[in-house]
Order: sequence, then C-alpha cells, then structure tokens
Amino acid sequence: MNNHKSKIALMLPGGGARGSYQVGVMKGIMELLPENKAPFPIITGTSAGAINAVVLACYADDIKYGTHRLEKFWTTLQCSDVYRTDGWMIAKTMAKVFGSMFFGKLGVKAPRSLLDNEPLFHYLSKTMHLPQIQKCIEKGSLDGLAITASSYDTSVAKSFFQAKEFIHAWNRTRRIGIPQKIAVEHILASAALPFLFPAQLIGKEYYGDGGLRMSAPLSPAIHLGAEKILVIGTRDESPIPTPTEVPEYPSMGELGGYMLDTIFMDTLMADLSRLRRINRTLELISDENKTKTDLQKLDTLIIKPSVDVRDITKEHAKDIPAPVRRLLKAIGGWGKEWRMPSYLLFEPGYTKALIELGYQDALNQEEKIKNFMQG
Repeated sequence: MNNHKSKIALMLPGGGARGSYQVGVMKGIMELLPENKAPFPIITGTSAGAINAVVLACYADDIKYGTHRLEKFWTTLQCSDVYRTDGWMIAKTMAKVFGSMFFGKLGVKAPRSLLDNEPLFHYLSKTMHLPQIQKCIEKGSLDGLAITASSYDTSVAKSFFQAKEFIHAWNRTRRIGIPQKIAVEHILASAALPFLFPAQLIGKEYYGDGGLRMSAPLSPAIHLGAEKILVIGTRDESPIPTPTEVPEYPSMGELGGYMLDTIFMDTLMADLSRLRRINRTLELISDENKTKTDLQKLDTLIIKPSVDVRDITKEHAKDIPAPVRRLLKAIGGWGKEWRMPSYLLFEPGYTKALIELGYQDALNQEEKIKNFMQG
C-alpha cells in the first residue's frame, strides 16, 4: 500500500482586483477540508496573486486563519490604498499623456505610468508579516514560496523564492529562479501592471508584472517540488460571441484590457494544455521508456469563475473614484466590455461580490476538490 501523500502546490495567477475571487475559493476549500492545517506546502503567485500567495505563506501552519486574514485584507481595501485617486494627480497624468502626444518634440515626456501605486507600498508594509514566512519553513509547514516578476532590462521572467535549503536555483530559457528573502519590493514588482503602474527597481533592474515574460507559469511550482497543482484562475473561459456587424475600432483602453487578459490567463491555459499532453503521452508509453525521460505525470485542478467577472464589474463600476473614471474614459477604457475597470476596482462592494462568487464556486465543486486534495 502506498501511503505517500503528494505535495500539492497552490498557484495564484494575477488579475488585479479580480484577485479577490481567489480568496473566496480558498474560503470554500477551508470549509471543505477543516482538518487539514497545511494543505499547500508550496505556494506560488503572480501580480495580485503574489499578494495572496505571500499572506497565505505567512500562515502556512494555519492556512485557515491565513485565509481569514486575507478576506479581511480584501474586504477593507479601497482604491486609494492601492493607487493615488486624487483629482490633482490624475489631472497631471492626463496632461502629461496628451502633452507628450502633441508636444513631445518640445521635451514634454509621457508619465511613467497612468497610476501611482505608492499607497500600495505603504499598505503592504503595514499589513504584511514577512518574517513569518521563514518561521513556517522552519516549522515544516511550508517548503517554499515563489513570486514572479519580469525584468524589463534583461527580458527574463524571474521567480524569487524563499524555500527550504534543498531547493536550488534554476535557469531555463528566459525564466530563472532566484533564492531571496521575499520583501515588499518583490510583491510590488510582480504586481506592476504594465502602463497602469510604474516599474519597480530591484537591484539594478526594473521589473514589471510577472505574467509579461513567464511562458511556463506552472514551472515555479514544479521547481519547488510540486507533484500536484491547484490553480485558482481569475477569468472564465466562456466563448465570446462573434460580432454580427463591424464593431468600433478598439480604443487604447480596450487594447490594454485585452493585453491584461492575455498576460494573466492565456499563457496559463496554454501551459495547462501542454501539461495535459505530456500526461497523456506518459500514459501511452511503457514503464521502461518512462525511466528514460525526465518527465513525470503531474495532476492539476483549475478553479475559475463560473460567470463573466465583467458583468459583476459593470454592477459596481460606479464605486471607482470619479477622477479615475475620468482617466479611464479619456483613454477609452470605460464601459463596453469593462475589462480594464475589472482590474482596478479595489472597492469593498466589488471584492465582496467576487469573494462570494469564489466561495460558491468552491462549494459547488466539493467532490472534485476533495478527490484532488485527498486522493
């Protein structure tokens, strides 16, 4: 009889304010598995998922309490805790955007980003208890935590990880793993949404959102020793109807929303498809031939929104501060498909609605989750 219990990794991709959905799923999982104090010895995250991953890693020895802390974090969060929302700041940004378009030759420079996320640095510095990560590693409840950011200077996806000593750095094509004690700077780098938030300086390199360069989002969890991976996505995969007539040309804001969708979920879904093909191939070859490869079967389970999050965004979009609404309207990122606002709506009404959606989605998949976690 094989009593080996597979090491399950929790992978949390990005999604801006959509990251609150992951909290609801975790809340549901904790209800389904109340006896399991440390179900995820490996935790990885990107962008907003990096914030969630760090909080859960800090409480890996009592992840149910960590989930409670995470819910409190998201339900008390406001846009002004993440980026500056005052009218003066937004007006200066808009002036620089349009000034650079018409007077660039006269030295008027475009802003470094549309929004200033300095408030997030202060908020995370006050609320994160980062020394607890190492304590959980030493207790044995956590093997490793990895969060990924993309270097603008070297065009490499770098996964910064804090883990047990037997886990070593890795180096693959345009993606590497670097052992470092996780700090607020790493989280900000991973969550630096392109165009929206400024790049984060770490060492001598500027970094942006981890999804920009990460072509294999599952790889950090695998390098940390995962044998199974639970992924909590932030976008449903329902097909979008083909237009029946020629639509308006996509605006700058709409293009930005499409890009964020691609960064956060498209590469992940492609990596999951690649993994399933490998699993099917391994099932078809003999045990003798399996030993000649470095490949091994890896089970995955992805939980993602059962409804289009943009519909929920539309209901709560009015909660975005007025100056930010004006900015989004100016770049064509307001209304229509509500993609960009869905990433920036850090307000309790919206985050609570997504937490409830995630909670119900988890409960509705009780049998599947229990089989995956305990099987």
